[in-house]
Amino acid sequence: MITDHVAVFFALTAIVALAIQLERRITLFKSLGAALTGILIGMLLSNLGILPGTSRTYEFLMGPGVNLGIALILLSVDLRSVLRAGPRMLAAFGIGAAGTAAGAVTGGLLLSGLIGPETWKLAGQFTGTYTGGGANFAALGGAFETSPNLFSAATAADVIVTAVWMATCLAVPVLLGHPKQRQVPPDGEASRSKPATLERMLEDSVRPVSIVDTAALVMIAVGSVWAAEQLAGVTPIPNVLWLTSIVLVLGQVPMVKGLAGSALFGNYLLLLFLASNGASSVVATLVAAGPPVFYFAAITVLVHGLVIFGIGHLLGFDWGTLAVASQANVGGPASAVALAGARGYVDRLLPGVAVGLLGYAAGNYVGFAVAALMRTLLGT
Repeated sequence: MITDHVAVFFALTAIVALAIQLERRITLFKSLGAALTGILIGMLLSNLGILPGTSRTYEFLMGPGVNLGIALILLSVDLRSVLRAGPRMLAAFGIGAAGTAAGAVTGGLLLSGLIGPETWKLAGQFTGTYTGGGANFAALGGAFETSPNLFSAATAADVIVTAVWMATCLAVPVLLGHPKQRQVPPDGEASRSKPATLERMLEDSVRPVSIVDTAALVMIAVGSVWAAEQLAGVTPIPNVLWLTSIVLVLGQVPMVKGLAGSALFGNYLLLLFLASNGASSVVATLVAAGPPVFYFAAITVLVHGLVIFGIGHLLGFDWGTLAVASQANVGGPASAVALAGARGYVDRLLPGVAVGLLGYAAGNYVGFAVAALMRTLLGT
């Protein structure tokens, strides 16, 4: 068994590198995603006795490590871009977030007897991740100190349910009626534009990362994590909410906005954190926790879907807008872009990204509020 802390860290970096390559090259792992693949590899090595079940390396990644990742991701959120979304997309997103919160409360009340005393934690995490994506799930899990076994089971459930919901959202506009949409970009650029796909959007967003930008980003992220810890120590407001607030404010400063690489580095740290979480998991306990946790995730998204498509349709919103907004809730901005690109909703690409970024910003607040509510309702 590997016991040296530096060697454990090296093993985790190797897991992440392997998970990313598998996601890029093999269809099965592309469906699972690098995050879940890293968790599964970590679990395998841990349960085979190659990696330890506990390590100071894991403790670092589950504390300061994940907080740094969240800080870096949130530094890339431009709140002014939300104005591009327009009132209908913003309203649809808000309806979806309310549906997610209602679903998490419903699932928690129905399944608390099966899941146990940490039900309120999962309610908060599922609310966060189905308001704006997986970054919120990791941030809230770290703040609540969710047990590794439950965290890993919930991550697996999240991946499965998110994938099923993507397929559902792709089908809804076709099955229920085609929305009114603009199939060409504005300003007569159709002839010069490549197809609106997720890969194209990512290609257009690439900027070179310099050592100057990297040094500034690390300084800002570490300083934000430290400041959040200090403020949480002298106020009743939790660390994760302080961190979210501080970084969102700093991210709007023009000089900070111009720094490249924050989302890249932040996502890498999250992958390391998730791999360490997998290595901390015991399979027997994970399997025992699995089915109720999956039902919890499924109920949360099902209620979300009923609310956003039901209320949205009653308000006269088109199915395409509702589908993109729902993906911004459940999968984050990348999922919203993927769906809009796949269906040719060119006029919904930027609005989908904008409300997805809003979900990153709002998910921690909403998730924490639902967790507090569930803890009160369940008396835990």
